[in-house]
Amino acid sequence: MYRAAQAGDRRHLPKKLWTHQPLVGLETVRPVGDAGEVSTTTAPFAEVASSNAALRAFLHGLPGVDRVGADARAAMLGTRSIKTTAKAQAIDLAISMVDLTTLEGADTPGKVRAMCAKAVHPDPTDPSVPRVAAVCVYPDLVATAVRALDGSGVKVASVATAFPSGRSSLDVKVTDTALAVAAGAAEIDMVIDRGAFLSGDYLKVFEEIVAVKAACGAGGAQGEHSAHLKVILETGELATYDNVRRASWLAMLAGADFIKTSTGKVQPAATLPVTLIMLEAVRDFRLRTGRVVGVKPAGGIRTTKDAIKNLVLVNETVGADWLTPDLFRLGASTLLNDLLMQRQKMATGRYAGPDYFTLD
Repeated sequence: MYRAAQAGDRRHLPKKLWTHQPLVGLETVRPVGDAGEVSTTTAPFAEVASSNAALRAFLHGLPGVDRVGADARAAMLGTRSIKTTAKAQAIDLAISMVDLTTLEGADTPGKVRAMCAKAVHPDPTDPSVPRVAAVCVYPDLVATAVRALDGSGVKVASVATAFPSGRSSLDVKVTDTALAVAAGAAEIDMVIDRGAFLSGDYLKVFEEIVAVKAACGAGGAQGEHSAHLKVILETGELATYDNVRRASWLAMLAGADFIKTSTGKVQPAATLPVTLIMLEAVRDFRLRTGRVVGVKPAGGIRTTKDAIKNLVLVNETVGADWLTPDLFRLGASTLLNDLLMQRQKMATGRYAGPDYFTLD
């Protein structure tokens, strides 16, 4: 497993990427301590978010995205092929990055317990298969998942903030988050108000993320640390690649620990070009602030080939520092079984049928 980069560590990036001057309105912040910790001795963010006009000026001052170029680069990287030992390592790495998810109205405690068992031992006949990174459930099932995963090392994530629409009052969103954290959630997947974002009310979106981030520190039943915050952009509703870049920066400025493509309820979801743009955003954000933010594509990633394409994209865009579950996740409900089937094929030379593995 690769070590997460220390703040400000630029050794894995081409020199031409880190010699650029900081963007106007965003000074470089001195990194301190852990990779995710940033000194508050300078406060450029306070100025950027001092008003909706200032925030709009900053976000619309970001470089535009070349749609043709982004599509072409993602397509080119998607053709990369890896074989034999490298492929086996990539499959195990992908398994360790999965957020095994069930977000259906028919979810039951029994279904969640079964999913948790699979998360810890994806293939009960092969103890060498790594556990997944996390399970993701609705807030009312967090306690069930916490009990089932106690001591396993698999984290419990919970959606919150009126998932998947994000259409509710701030009080409801904060309460939703605080209850999930109090129940033991180690990670919160919140959704932004896309209506506010698309209408240009960036400050409302910013302030909601800040408030939810604060609520993530209000519980912490899974240990002394507060819950990490993943901010779902719902890129399928953002209309343009420029908006994906702006929403990524907005979420990071407000304190996101991860930025996530989608809820999985809207199409298109985690396309390679969108993931590429978000990876470029976290790369540039680290260069300018020293803070490291993770990325989670979710929705539509169903096959081993899809997973490996994403890993190639990560390696070629932000480097090996992000090739760890601490900084890159794959949100999926059906991907795990395909990874297990491909893994068994490489080990035995033959495919197992889909019925060989339990349903996710």
